[in-house]
Amino acid sequence: MSNWDPSMEPPYRRIGPLGWGLALLRCVTLSAIVFGGLAILLILRLIERPLYGLHRPWTPWIVQMVCVMAFFVLGVRHRVQGRHMTERGAVVSNHASWLDIFALNACKRVYFVSKSEVARWPGIGWLARATGTLFISRDPRQAKAHQKLFEARLLAGPQLLFFPEGTSTDGRRVLPFKSTLFQAFFTPHLEHELYIQPVTLVYRPPAGGDPRFYGWWGDMEFAPHLLQVLAAPRQGSVTVIYHPPLKVEDFDGRKPLALACETAVRAGMPG
Repeated sequence: MSNWDPSMEPPYRRIGPLGWGLALLRCVTLSAIVFGGLAILLILRLIERPLYGLHRPWTPWIVQMVCVMAFFVLGVRHRVQGRHMTERGAVVSNHASWLDIFALNACKRVYFVSKSEVARWPGIGWLARATGTLFISRDPRQAKAHQKLFEARLLAGPQLLFFPEGTSTDGRRVLPFKSTLFQAFFTPHLEHELYIQPVTLVYRPPAGGDPRFYGWWGDMEFAPHLLQVLAAPRQGSVTVIYHPPLKVEDFDGRKPLALACETAVRAGMPG
């Protein structure tokens, strides 16, 4: 586990006639749900934006509903353990797959925080912008600017959510958390009322499948991985484990807070 080589990708399984049929059916159904939901979201946003600005009282519910339906269509069991916090603040999680976005959005309404490069990705960047994703640079010199952006979003309502590992993995481990983004929560205006809730995502493959089946990392291409998931006759599961939230003001700075979150997330991993 500790000697993981990110360049070692799992072997892709040969897809038979049943798999291709399932992939086509699931792809068409998922596309209808995702893009149908997006159309409704954009229409509602035309009314929501002038009335509420950054605050989104209606559209996040559409995103949550779409994500719940996505797991139903895929046949992937989605389980939740623990209680998600209601306090103002953010959620941090380990990062294993593109499925993480669906798994976390299906549980609660959140604003994702993503690296600025994602905004330029074809298709995905457009979807991310439409759903309210906050794009930031990973340059430590931008910490003050991030703090202002985070404060504006936190005051608008829903919590933020980001992946402190800075990259995705094979889903079997937790990489050291980068502490840069945690600095944004030590704002004098809000640090006394902000909380960070660690969350562990645990993926289990289809029976007899590679333990890394749902992991998507490194230079793995998106389309082949998506096809493997869509074509699987039997699916596995994802469990979202909510750990007790940590109050920001109880920590001396970003590094101790990041380490405490990492420790909690790591403790939720099996084995």
